[in-house]
Amino acid sequence: MQSRPTPPFNSSPEGRSSESSGRTVPSDTAGPTLPNPPRPSPAMPSSTSVYALRELVSRLQREQYKIQDLLGSLGFALRSLNNLSQFLELIPMIASRVTDAYGGALVMFQPDGQLRLEQVHCAGSDDCQNVRLALEMATRQTTVSLNAASETATLTHAMLSLDQQAGRYLGADFQIFGTAIIVQNVERGRLYVFSNEGDYTWSETRQKLVRLVADQTAVAIENNELTHELRHKERIDRELELGAEIQAQLLPHECPTIEGIDLAARCKTANKVGGDYYDFIPTTYEQLRQPNAPASGQKPWSFAVGDVMGKGVPAGLMMTMLRGMLRAEVLNRHSPGQLLQHLNWVMRTDLESSNRFVTLFCAQYDPRTQMLAYGNAAHNPPLLWRAATGQITRLDADGMLLGLDMDTHYQENQVQLQPGDTVIYYTDGFTEAANSGGKRFDEDNLIESSCWACRNLSSAEEILDYLFNMLQRFVGADREAEDDTTLVVMRVTAPAEFRQLSTGVLS
Repeated sequence: MQSRPTPPFNSSPEGRSSESSGRTVPSDTAGPTLPNPPRPSPAMPSSTSVYALRELVSRLQREQYKIQDLLGSLGFALRSLNNLSQFLELIPMIASRVTDAYGGALVMFQPDGQLRLEQVHCAGSDDCQNVRLALEMATRQTTVSLNAASETATLTHAMLSLDQQAGRYLGADFQIFGTAIIVQNVERGRLYVFSNEGDYTWSETRQKLVRLVADQTAVAIENNELTHELRHKERIDRELELGAEIQAQLLPHECPTIEGIDLAARCKTANKVGGDYYDFIPTTYEQLRQPNAPASGQKPWSFAVGDVMGKGVPAGLMMTMLRGMLRAEVLNRHSPGQLLQHLNWVMRTDLESSNRFVTLFCAQYDPRTQMLAYGNAAHNPPLLWRAATGQITRLDADGMLLGLDMDTHYQENQVQLQPGDTVIYYTDGFTEAANSGGKRFDEDNLIESSCWACRNLSSAEEILDYLFNMLQRFVGADREAEDDTTLVVMRVTAPAEFRQLSTGVLS
């Protein structure tokens, strides 16, 4: 009998041949057992074997190109799709195709600990509905607490339970492989790939491909969350910018013209919206309508410097509320002590519920007499530099924080100012500013710097610039103060008698 040629090499997909699976596959044709054909000599391989080898190499190359194209498409989708749901629709399909499996499924964890079957893909439509129902039943049987994600044993047990339920409901006809989708070291879902072919095996290469697709999925989820966080931050930044603009509108645009005194003021917020507050408030409605008219500068004006505990939007909102009530009290002709008393009563409920408190120094200056009346609600006492002595004293009065105690009494004091005298109002952000070594600027440094500036500089603006420059030098040229810093400089420039004679206003 003439020997038969050697049959072609099995060109089934990876893991499906009897050699790779380790399983004996019965022959598809029935008939008598034929004797083994003689092996061709190594030096002269048969043309059929060479053809079969070439076909195998060509097929493996086609499989490799297919996998590369599928993974390349997945990478392109990751870069291009802005919708996470659209990207997740591709995951089960890509995972099943790169592994030549029947289908795939994506299960995601929900914040409430429930599991949701996100996407299912099947190569055929006959059993797809049954597969979906089976996986939905598996997810309903498992609950995962993301709060317990750090507890490895708890999470591992839950994932094993999910894998077992998925295999159970799919049935013995399916071989299933699942891998984790891990985002920032927390498992956020499972990617399953399954096949119902009897000779299908999960080779190491196939498992690596499924894990690669799962990793791409994790990147897409993290990118989506980072994008949402960025948009949220941008929205907050826009709101803060709007709040900063509104707050800037509430602070004085310029210092008023008041006869006999030179004024300068500046407020630097640590955040876009701050809790520091200063104001120059006219005491009559005529001044309010024409604040820079000559007659307005001859009438009393109220000064206020305050600080809401805290920084940012909450402090800014509280400061805005304070400003409105303070101006109403001043226009009702209340003295500084009475004004603080009324503010404390009115703001008590609001401040108590917000767990915030306000310090406020309030003064009223009369240009005709150069008398400064003032009250203090636990604010940093302003510094008064006397030109006659070259010494600094503190302007203080008894009184608690606004909103702390309904029965607090606010003392009111007066001081007679003379030409050359300078009053420096400030907030604690100035004295508590720290350098890189943690040392604070403190009140002693402010007093020393103020003495030199008041003695050697002629205008309020020069004194203001000098003090801010000293603070910046102390903190460091490349650093910013951590708290809001506010400074108001008020210098008496002319004697009261001179103004009375020149304007015809009698005291």
